Amino acid sequence: MPIYEYKCESCGSISEYFQKSTDDDIETCKICNTSGKMKRLISSSGFRLKGSGWYETDFKKNINNHEKKADTKSNKNI
Repeated sequence: MPIYEYKCESCGSISEYFQKSTDDDIETCKICNTSGKMKRLISSSGFRLKGSGWYETDFKKNINNHEKKADTKSNKNI
């Protein structure tokens, strides 16, 4: 679920909310409880790919290992 930032035009506070993209915009500030003065901000998002399998070199290693295993199995059958 994405995190959206809203700025209250009354008190100037910026708050983050977890929302579905189909949810309605937040209307009430959780700091000053003013209604109808929240503005959704556009901010940069970032993510980080962790673990193996995300890089081209990881896939090449896996392919080579599978080819070597297949070669050794076919040689045993001869």
